[in-house]
Amino acid sequence: MNREIRITVNENEYTVPVYTSVEDVLVKAGLLPQGFSNSKIEYNDNPTVGAIVNGQLRPISSHIQMSCEVKPIRAFESFGRRIYRHSICLLLCCATKLVFPKRHLVIGHALGDGFYFSFDDEYNTTEEQISILADKMRYLVDSCIPIEYTALSNQEAVEYFNKEGYEATSQLLESQNEPFVNAYRIQNYCNIAYEPIVPNTSVLSVWELKKYGNCGMLLRYPVASNITSVVEMRDNSTMFKVYEENKRWGRFLGVGCVGELNERCSENTVAEYVRLSETLQRRKLAQIADEIDAGGKKAVFVAGPSSSGKTTFAKRLCEQLRLMDHAPIRISLDDYYKQRQFAPLDEDGKPDLEALEALDIDMFDRNMKDLFAGKEVDLPHFSFPKNATYYENKPIRLTDKTIFVIEGLHGLNPRITSKVEEKYAYKIYISALTQLNMDDCNRVSTTDDRILRRVLRDYRTRDTSAEETLLMWPSVARGERIHIFPNQNNADVMFNSALDYEIGVLSPFVQPLLKGVKPSSGEAYTQARRLLSFLENVYPIPADLVPSDSLLREFIGGSDYE
Repeated sequence: MNREIRITVNENEYTVPVYTSVEDVLVKAGLLPQGFSNSKIEYNDNPTVGAIVNGQLRPISSHIQMSCEVKPIRAFESFGRRIYRHSICLLLCCATKLVFPKRHLVIGHALGDGFYFSFDDEYNTTEEQISILADKMRYLVDSCIPIEYTALSNQEAVEYFNKEGYEATSQLLESQNEPFVNAYRIQNYCNIAYEPIVPNTSVLSVWELKKYGNCGMLLRYPVASNITSVVEMRDNSTMFKVYEENKRWGRFLGVGCVGELNERCSENTVAEYVRLSETLQRRKLAQIADEIDAGGKKAVFVAGPSSSGKTTFAKRLCEQLRLMDHAPIRISLDDYYKQRQFAPLDEDGKPDLEALEALDIDMFDRNMKDLFAGKEVDLPHFSFPKNATYYENKPIRLTDKTIFVIEGLHGLNPRITSKVEEKYAYKIYISALTQLNMDDCNRVSTTDDRILRRVLRDYRTRDTSAEETLLMWPSVARGERIHIFPNQNNADVMFNSALDYEIGVLSPFVQPLLKGVKPSSGEAYTQARRLLSFLENVYPIPADLVPSDSLLREFIGGSDYE
């Protein structure tokens, strides 16, 4: 006799047999039609693409083993957009296997509103080949094929992916000791996804596949501001070059995926990898300092999103400039914050500290004009605990050797940079742009890397819990989309602050903090569980291997610059 369990959906309770699928529960609750997974699903109808079961992300074909609460996830929601983006990647990989079975496609990185893919062979990808791939993807969509959620034994999965030529996937699985592996099937095609996949190919109707670079392609998706279509592409060739440079570094160092990073740990060669990674990053910073010196620049603007390492970067850049007989002065735009009660309000009616208008731009303008006019200026400082501006009575003056290094979220906004004559200005965009992949079809999210950094830094320096940071993140991300990312193309150079070994260092620090987020925290708990699931794939790396002047020390502590 089947044991029965109680399921709560929208505050209504239902009794069902144990191992009932999420889909059947949602059908019983009247939220899905019978046979949903086998029917045509229209993307523009904002369909259900997954579920949150007891706070964890699950595909709707998964089965429920205990009494719980089930919340459907729709395509246009935050988690739904993640599911959709992962699913179109699986669709492209499936189409590639069908059309070019002897070629091996590898995901590269995110670029704007798309993912960059390329083949790992020596042949360029032509417009005709991309058109054939896009046609096959549309055929799969039109064929309305259920995407089956299945489980393979670890040994079976390793053998399968080795046979199919997915070395990065089998290498990652071999570094784990889980007894089984969850995978997804589209007819005879099978692959792993580390987050839920949509139930049916028919929903994956909105995307664009286009040639990009010399040998790759860009798989583009809808964004939150225009969710029902793919908007016109806004290219960012400078960021693409940074990613490509770091991909070359990854190949040079022999670590391009998590399985290879884990192998470094198990072979006890990770210390060398850490040293080489740090050396390459120092070399890039020195090159930037050389350009500033050669160009006769007097004001260097440093900007980037949250947890990109702006502060440590600016301090290290100042050190590098001192070696060239300059006298750099670091100016933080955070010191120009207005008192919190004078900040603009966001859409939730809370102070929007991500907005440019939260800064006293008029004061910054006066200070820059006075400095470049040769006057002495006593720069402001802002105390966040006291919500007040104060002065240290240490006036500064522009000299022949002075270079101002001005850093902050809005450092590339024209309303900031225009305060300095163009010939004297040098603009740097910094972000953590990880080149690391989980495997050939799944990447390590740059955003997730920054979230992990911020969770740890906020706990360590601001006494902020992981729950508070995760609940705050949507507001931070919204502010970045509005105020930060649109200005990244204004940069003269982009600096990648990511160190691909860092997830191994962050993991032992962050996991206990994420485990402290309780189920009652709602969306923060779901995010915490998602991040913990990702970190389970990564071997820990000892923090004492990280140099004291590393950018990573800004987040884990022990920095020379604190």
